[in-house]
Amino acid sequence: MSAPVSDYRFFNDGASHMHRHFMPRVFELAGDLKPGTRVLDVGCGNGYTCGMFLEKGCEVTGIDLSQSGIEIARKSHPGARFEVLGADDDVLKNLGVEPFDIVVSTEVIEHLYDPRAYVRGVFKALKPGGRFICTTPYHGYWKNLLISLTNGWDKHWTPLWDGGHIKLWSPKTLSFVLEEAGFANFEFRGAGRLPLLWMTMVVSVDKPVT
Repeated sequence: MSAPVSDYRFFNDGASHMHRHFMPRVFELAGDLKPGTRVLDVGCGNGYTCGMFLEKGCEVTGIDLSQSGIEIARKSHPGARFEVLGADDDVLKNLGVEPFDIVVSTEVIEHLYDPRAYVRGVFKALKPGGRFICTTPYHGYWKNLLISLTNGWDKHWTPLWDGGHIKLWSPKTLSFVLEEAGFANFEFRGAGRLPLLWMTMVVSVDKPVT
């Protein structure tokens, strides 16, 4: 996970306005979560998503570059491990652990200057056969056209949001960067609003066994 311009500040342990949209899809794609399933949340923020996996009996680690987010997460979810750390080629070495069964990362990749480094880090963090579940705001032809027709780009992609979205992803571009890193078995879900105007998209990919 590339370094942000500044520390994204978290002030409470609550859900974001997007959790209710993407988390049902995340759990659909996670499949049967057996007790002890090892989960890494990349860009865990205040730990809210980690808490949802803890409730299902998973062994959870969360990493984020936000000191404020990690401090809140440690207080709110003492059953998980949280570290101020980015996802890169050395993530497992830095954590001192074996590869994970599942890596989840929600609404993160659109904030990164170097998404390829982040994807490589996620790939290395997974065991062979492990699954990566990623969410990011959806962009496709019809949604982009509607934003243009309603003159909505200044609001939708405002340059005045410090630490905001700097890369907008479509299924095509997200598939490209994930496949480039070696992922396979793509499954996409839309979440929020009408089909093709989704607020966000959820993708599941697997690290090949061989």
